[in-house]
This record gives sequence, C-alpha cells and structure tokens, in this order.
Amino acid sequence: MIAEEFKRMLGQKSVIREIAEYGAVRAKEIGSENVFDYSLGNPSVPVPQAFTEKLMELAKNPAVHGYSPSLGIDSVREKIADSLKQRFGMPYRKEHIFMATGAAGAIAHALRAVTVPGDEVLTFAPYFPEYVPYVNQTGAVLKVVPADTENFQIHFDAFRRMISPKTAAVLINTPNNPSGAVYSEATIRELAQILQEKEREFGHEIYIITDEPYREIVFKGVEAPCVAKYHPYTITCYSFSKSLSLPGERIGYVAVNPDCPDAELIVNMCGQISRGIGHNCPPSIIQLAVAEVLDITADLSVYETNMNILYDALTDMGFSITKPGGTFYMFPKALEEDAVAFCKKALEYDLLLVPSDTFGVPGYFRIAYCIPTEKVKRSLAAFRKLANEYQL
Repeated sequence: MIAEEFKRMLGQKSVIREIAEYGAVRAKEIGSENVFDYSLGNPSVPVPQAFTEKLMELAKNPAVHGYSPSLGIDSVREKIADSLKQRFGMPYRKEHIFMATGAAGAIAHALRAVTVPGDEVLTFAPYFPEYVPYVNQTGAVLKVVPADTENFQIHFDAFRRMISPKTAAVLINTPNNPSGAVYSEATIRELAQILQEKEREFGHEIYIITDEPYREIVFKGVEAPCVAKYHPYTITCYSFSKSLSLPGERIGYVAVNPDCPDAELIVNMCGQISRGIGHNCPPSIIQLAVAEVLDITADLSVYETNMNILYDALTDMGFSITKPGGTFYMFPKALEEDAVAFCKKALEYDLLLVPSDTFGVPGYFRIAYCIPTEKVKRSLAAFRKLANEYQL
C-alpha cells in the first residue's frame, strides 16, 4: 500500500516551480533573453571568490570527504558561534549550533524539537507556501494569521485572536518572502511581549522559530533586528543560500538562543531528530568552506538596484506596492482581483509572475527580481503593455 498523503500532494505541486518550468519551455521557443522570468528565487550574483578558492583548496585533501559528526563539524560550529557572538553581542557557543541542510533542514529540526502532534504553529501571511508541509508533516498544525496589507508587518489584532493554549511556536520570516518587508524593532518587541504574556497565561513556553535566509539582503536605511535578542525561546534557522549564492549546496544551521534554558538540549535533540528524517550529516566540505567566509557575502547590491528600478517604474505605471526593505522579492497589488488571471495575462507578454494566492494573500503577485539588471530594464516595456491592458 502506498502513502496516500504523498499521493494527494502530487496534485498540489508548487505553483512557483510550475511557472519556472513553463519559462524553461518558452525560453527554448523564443530564446531565454526574451522571457522575463521573475518566478524563482534563485540567486543571480556570483559566489564570492574567497569561497571558491577555499573550496578548491579543500578538495585537494581527501580527508574532508568523510562523514560529518551528527551535530556538524566542531570547528565550524565554533566559528559560527563566534561570528554570531561578535555580530549580535550574545554569548553563543558551539553547543548552541546545529549544522543543517539549508534553512529548510533547520526548520524541519526546530519544529520537531519543540512541537508534538496536535500542537499549533502560527505564521503570518504572506508566508512561504512550503511552510504548510514543513509544519503539517510533523503532526502539528499550521495556522495562518491574516496579513496586514498596509505595510506587511504583523497583524497583531488577528494574532491575539488566534493564539491559544495549543500554540507551541510562531514561525516568522524576516526579511520576508514574498513581500520584501523587514520586521521593525517595534514589531519584534510587540511580538515578544505578547508571547511572554501568553506564556504566563498558558503555563508553557512559546518558541519563535525565525526563518532567516535573507538576513544579509537588507537595503539602505533599513534595520533588521536580531530576533533572538527579544525572546529567550528563539530558534534561528539560517541558510547560506542567498548570502553566498549557494542554494544548491544546501547548507545552513540552527542557532538556539543561549538564554533558552533548554538550548543545549535542543541542539542535541536535533542530532536525534536527524536520524528519523534523513537530514543528517550535511556535506563536510561545504561546512568547512563556509566557515572561512562567515563575515563576507556575495555582491548583493544588484538586488537593491533591481528593486529601485522596478519600484520606480511600476509605481509610475499605477501599481500599488509596499516598498521592500530587503530580499529580492516585490509584492505588488494585481490590477484585477483575480491574481491568477492577472498572471496568466502577463504570460502573453512573456512576464513570468507568481500569483499571491499561494502565499496566503489574494489579489497580489510576487516578483523575484534576482535576474540581470539589463533584463530588468528590458522587461519594463512588457510591464507597460500589461498595465495598458487595464487602463480605462
């Protein structure tokens, strides 16, 4: 007998992936330079040369290809802890760090460490759609708090209504995919205050699981608070995919707030969790390579350049957009209520946009502007033609 749950999921494929696959087919027909593919959040800037050089150096040593320890290579964990300590002024040690296969692997471990079947995990729309299987396949249940579409911070009135004694964790993503919003210090403080009030009321801790693959992509004049500073029960899930342009290498980590009473226990539990879900022993050579470039990034400035070009041009065309504070995503309001229909219309101009329904907010669309700047500029004519379709 096959597993019916996964069979059912075959009919619920990622909209983002389906659009990207369409784009690949269309590119063969008319040339990739003529397809403006804003569907997939695949970093477009080169990997730092320092990483490449370190990787090449390591590859000459056959000893680096052995299995990593279950919690990750000790020297790597130590360097990550030291980096976090220096950057955020918090007393991280290697005992607070678990190496994981990207942010997805980190979240998989964090959820299983602090929830049991039947618990509820709250997240805030708009949200990364993979959170649904990430949470629900643990036996916990994902509950989505409606969006604050004024600025895509947290809708606190709705959050207060939805939090309950069943709430074990709150899963947040800042800087945010798909909106590009960066939660302000005031937002994080209010979230932490509410959780601490509810912990006293419910008689149990409530964890923040913070998904931070875009932590380094923050634009001028925007501050990205360290979430863990504001709530002791915080588990940070980080990925080097975006900061170093390494999505295919699948490397990241879990960092448990040192002020959490069970911090070291949770990290050790992650080692046991990995035995059951197969996210164990991330690639040794990639761990060692990223450990040498923790305090540098790829040249991320192109994303802000692209954002400004699109924001200025699209708002001039009549699109309503909350200006992103970071990431390489933008979340304009569609020019009709049906975002799916709008994005289908965009395909007529070879614009590949992602409708917002899958992110839990109707009536918007996502632009992943991690493409060459010259292509962004050439796409503006297509956006103009699309906008003209809706002129009265």
